[in-house]
Amino acid sequence: MKGLPALFISHGAPDLLLQDLPASRFLRGFGRFLPRPRAVVVASAHWTTPDVDVEASPAPQTIHDFGGFAPELYAMRYPAPGEPALAQRIAGLLRDAAIPAATAERGLDHGVWTPLAMLFPDASIPVVAISVQPRRDGAHHLAVGAALAPLRQEGVLVIGSGAATHNLGEVAPGCEQAPEWVAGFDDWLVQRAEAGDGSALADWRNQGPQAGRNHPTPEHFLPLLVAMGAGNGAPCRVLHRSTTWGVLRMTMLAFGGS
Repeated sequence: MKGLPALFISHGAPDLLLQDLPASRFLRGFGRFLPRPRAVVVASAHWTTPDVDVEASPAPQTIHDFGGFAPELYAMRYPAPGEPALAQRIAGLLRDAAIPAATAERGLDHGVWTPLAMLFPDASIPVVAISVQPRRDGAHHLAVGAALAPLRQEGVLVIGSGAATHNLGEVAPGCEQAPEWVAGFDDWLVQRAEAGDGSALADWRNQGPQAGRNHPTPEHFLPLLVAMGAGNGAPCRVLHRSTTWGVLRMTMLAFGGS
């Protein structure tokens, strides 16, 4: 049994789900193609903590952690149930791997509910969010993902929700053409992922071309490493590549699965 894939999703701006863009069209179509999971675990770039926290609420709230968007975005809710028992299992798997972890009741930020509202719009599948640790290195995040790998054989979809590139200081709304420095980093990321080169991706700050310009802060890159770790060495498939806002590459990858 191959189990479900682990996914890396570039979630883009919060209003992606209101737009008719290549990335939003892909996510809506891919959700119909995916085998329906019994639960979804999402490592979100928008939840940062010193150690891993795991969302354990039975009914997590929808967090609108952004500003300056259309009013209808703030009215949106993604009322997916939580699964406290799965949250406890995740914390246990992490602690068994010598990774400090605790449960918390925080809610689902837009790094979680924006892509899920397109993949699974009925919001009926239980969702458990986990945090990333910007002060920890790439190897740590690969290990977090590896600890979650057994869940893939249990009908749980593991997602890392971040961004292939994420420099908000250079965004160009409406632009769908990436400059060379953005495309070059994204090409490197995809090549290393397809080669299964976790060591290079974990050392992305030093090895990725113009890494600091593409990711002035690390939190949006780290979910890629969680997804790759959860793939447990499985081959990588490129699912989608496009650009929004000029500098946001919307690359999406699958590790393992059919």
